[in-house]
Amino acid sequence: MSENGEDKLSHRPFAGLSELRKVVEQKLRASEEAEPPKPAPPTLSDEARVDEERLFRREMRGVAPLSDRDNFVRVERQASPPPEAREEAEVMARLADLVEGRAEFDFSATDEYIDGIATGLDRRLLKRLRQGYFAVQGHLDLHGRTRQEARPLVEQFLQESRRAGRRCVLIVHGRGRGSKDQIPVLKESLRIWLAKGRIARSVLAFCSARPSDGGAGAVYVLLRK
Repeated sequence: MSENGEDKLSHRPFAGLSELRKVVEQKLRASEEAEPPKPAPPTLSDEARVDEERLFRREMRGVAPLSDRDNFVRVERQASPPPEAREEAEVMARLADLVEGRAEFDFSATDEYIDGIATGLDRRLLKRLRQGYFAVQGHLDLHGRTRQEARPLVEQFLQESRRAGRRCVLIVHGRGRGSKDQIPVLKESLRIWLAKGRIARSVLAFCSARPSDGGAGAVYVLLRK
């Protein structure tokens, strides 16, 4: 027993918790009642709904629904072209430039030999031409011709050769031994004609011929297909 006559075991320190809980609940209810209710989402009035439907029908006027499933076309995803196709496309683009006269020629010349190939083409093509890989399918002899006479003859010869489907032709320009000062004027002029201007549009490559076909006095011309 304690001095005041009460048993220590009868002491209840949490006896007031229930009253405290009631007070807290009352405050929460009061705050919820004081908070204004959230406005309801706006809805279309009957009049506005009718206007919207009328607008939709007006925009859809004349549109017929698809009824036949066979009319549907499945579009497959386009795969990236293989490297070979891209390379072929690049070659075709270079040839298109050549046709339009936009492509330039890489060419070289010595005292004896000349050669040239459209810029961007594989130079192995020029090597094959030089080695006689392509059969000569026609030839033009310019012996005794002046520069003014030779140019239209060359242009006409190449055009006719292309129309006939020839791939490789031979133009004999001579070594210039019969000209003044023995200068091969036609040889130098022919190199320029084959690499620039209207005549060049028909040409892929050219080079001096092998000895059996005239050597430094003639030139192989590889024509565009």
